Amino acid sequence: MFPETVRLEANGLLFRALAQGTGAPVLCLHGFPDHYESFRHQLPALAAAGYRATAPMMRGYEPSSQPGHDIGAHHPLQLARDAIEWARGLGGGEPIHLVGHDWGAIAGALACLLEPTLFRSYTSVAIGNFQSVEDGIRQHPVQIRNSWYILFFQLRGIADVVLARNDFAFIERLWHDWSPGWDWDPSAMENLKETFRQPGVPWSALAYYRAMLNPFLEDSKRLRTLTRAKTHVPTLTVTGVLDGCMDTRLFDYIDPNLYPKGVRTERIDGAGHFLHQEKPDVFNPLLLDWLRSNE
Repeated sequence: MFPETVRLEANGLLFRALAQGTGAPVLCLHGFPDHYESFRHQLPALAAAGYRATAPMMRGYEPSSQPGHDIGAHHPLQLARDAIEWARGLGGGEPIHLVGHDWGAIAGALACLLEPTLFRSYTSVAIGNFQSVEDGIRQHPVQIRNSWYILFFQLRGIADVVLARNDFAFIERLWHDWSPGWDWDPSAMENLKETFRQPGVPWSALAYYRAMLNPFLEDSKRLRTLTRAKTHVPTLTVTGVLDGCMDTRLFDYIDPNLYPKGVRTERIDGAGHFLHQEKPDVFNPLLLDWLRSNE
């Protein structure tokens, strides 16, 4: 049994998604530089366990979901609003399980803050929360070095050229740096590059970072009020010990008082930023155990 391709709608945009299984809905949101095949190891496992797993392309990762050259339309809160619309559609009035990796984790965290009743559980992969990053970076300033690419992406034009140069070799560099020692399947990288070769996708992917650091956007002003808000959804955070993008030690600073419904952190040895792809044999049982405990 293989995933089927389905279409989702949200906020006037159309999104392709991979879906597999029947049962309680699980929505899986990918990050950067990645696409919906990020969850190729999770969809079959979730389907076999009795869930209906859906992994959409995030906003801008295909022509049909591009809101034009509007930086503000790529803000994290806009991504969260997409997740909220998908959750409403998939849940049919019942709360769903939510899983997010990297940017998908940021969008997922915000969706849970904005509309907690839509979500039965939340799993954040490779990203802690806003508060833990703010507090942890003071103790581990190496994270500033790890995040160099965020500032680099603010160089409009230059960063765009570098990202696309030599058939997106920059993506391979990030995967090497963020998940050291990972010997990924070459076909997975080729499929990912095929996504980035589509018109407008590189611009949209970089616009996420440009919107996030734009203090003049109305969504940025609202985001600042949410960074230490309480999350009323049971939350699992999973980190790879070798993560070269988001230092695993930052997860030690997650404040449990911000999670009235509970928060749990799991670390996976020998894995980096793409831990769900690197070690699905370890990650999938953790995820399934978490979902079952929140039925």
